[in-house]
Amino acid sequence: MTSSKMPLILGIGGTLREGSSTERALTVALRAVEAKGARTRLLGGAFLASLPIYNPATREVTEAQEELARAVSQADGIIVASPGYHGSISGVIKNTLDTLEALRGDPRPYFTDRAVGCVITADGSQAAGTTLIALRSIIHALRGWPTPYGAALNATSASFDAEGNCVDPKDAWQLALVGEQVLDFAVMKTRPA
Repeated sequence: MTSSKMPLILGIGGTLREGSSTERALTVALRAVEAKGARTRLLGGAFLASLPIYNPATREVTEAQEELARAVSQADGIIVASPGYHGSISGVIKNTLDTLEALRGDPRPYFTDRAVGCVITADGSQAAGTTLIALRSIIHALRGWPTPYGAALNATSASFDAEGNCVDPKDAWQLALVGEQVLDFAVMKTRPA
């Protein structure tokens, strides 16, 4: 990467419900990164729903699976956002992360050499905490470096206004911090020695 080209930060997350709090939270984090000059890309709930259930025995790769693998491979940093369902990440997010097995033979397998920010939305702090731990563990297994801070938002309240901004300044701060930590690491990692 040349010094004139800002890092590309990929956002992966959301739910099957249009306008979900998880996808809105991810969008806020990506906007914070864009405000610092980075390029971003969002693979939200509608895209993730197009991925077939991961099957290691299937050799056929769909266009959506190929697009996901290419997007992760090209990213300098990643933010993954999941709702907390019954104390862990959602099936849609788990399936997406399982699909990254396609990057096993890549020169930079899975999330290798990249910071990965974690964003969780859940109905209550207990579910948010256990989900954050589960997501961090998966990121480690995928050779990624979870950012020091992970955002955990309580989705039981009206968290976003009509423009998609956080109602609670603490939520906005959490999401911006996750995005900024991913970007800071990407800039350090891509800076010429």
